[in-house]
Amino acid sequence: MIALALAASLAGCRASQKEDEAKPVAVDGDEGATLANTSAAAATTAEESAPAAGAVDAESSEVLERDPNAIEALRNMGAFLRGQGTFEVHVESSTDEVLAWGQKLQFSGTAALRVRRPSKMSAEVDSDRKQRQFYYDGKTFTLFGERVGYYAQVPAPPTIREMLEWVESHYGIELPLLDLFAWGTENADESAILGAIDVGPSNVLGVETEHYAFRQSDVDYQLWIEPGASPLPRKYVITTLTEPSQPQHVMLLTWTLNPTLDDAAFEFVPPPGALPIVLEEQAP
Repeated sequence: MIALALAASLAGCRASQKEDEAKPVAVDGDEGATLANTSAAAATTAEESAPAAGAVDAESSEVLERDPNAIEALRNMGAFLRGQGTFEVHVESSTDEVLAWGQKLQFSGTAALRVRRPSKMSAEVDSDRKQRQFYYDGKTFTLFGERVGYYAQVPAPPTIREMLEWVESHYGIELPLLDLFAWGTENADESAILGAIDVGPSNVLGVETEHYAFRQSDVDYQLWIEPGASPLPRKYVITTLTEPSQPQHVMLLTWTLNPTLDDAAFEFVPPPGALPIVLEEQAP
């Protein structure tokens, strides 16, 4: 896990070439597009808001404030999310990508995640660039590229947490949104947070939230968290600081807690014409 799990798993703000959906997936050195790119990209724009006065020195970029209440809000959010046995979340987001000459492009799409703890999970990513589906039924992890018509299946560990660590370490796959659950665990390096401020109340799609802003050495990120007994993240913005154009990834999240999800929601059935391939393991 990277130092700041929230800020990196979905950033998707680096320059990249447009995916060639007409080619097969790269397997063991074969040519073609890879199924291992899991960045969710989908539509909305970053909400403009002024940072709290005195939070950042404009000349030195030195963070002057690290509000413990903002750090605690991250912990509470993570603990609440980990406490949900069954849930669905739908995401609309937009992702900036930077061309070699510095011009920014914006790509849109959606993502949906369904979880039934401890051993069932599925996700769909549908963007301007690619379409991916993920299935985990407690025994097998499946990655399916519907547009290219290829799928890969591998045996997986018996719990969601073990499966996520395993597919990341073996195949370099990070599934959308699940790093939001890391706060308050050993996977969250709070020392990497250089600055944290409570910007104030904000309304996100009709839901009252509290707006927080955080700074790390290479990334800024903002979270709009619902206050009270259900601290759900309702909006999430990541800004990459290592590129001059500072590309952003923006997400709006809609949650359904305790939905009815039967086993079929987590089992992959190959559609007619879909072809199995080997999921290429990354070099150690």
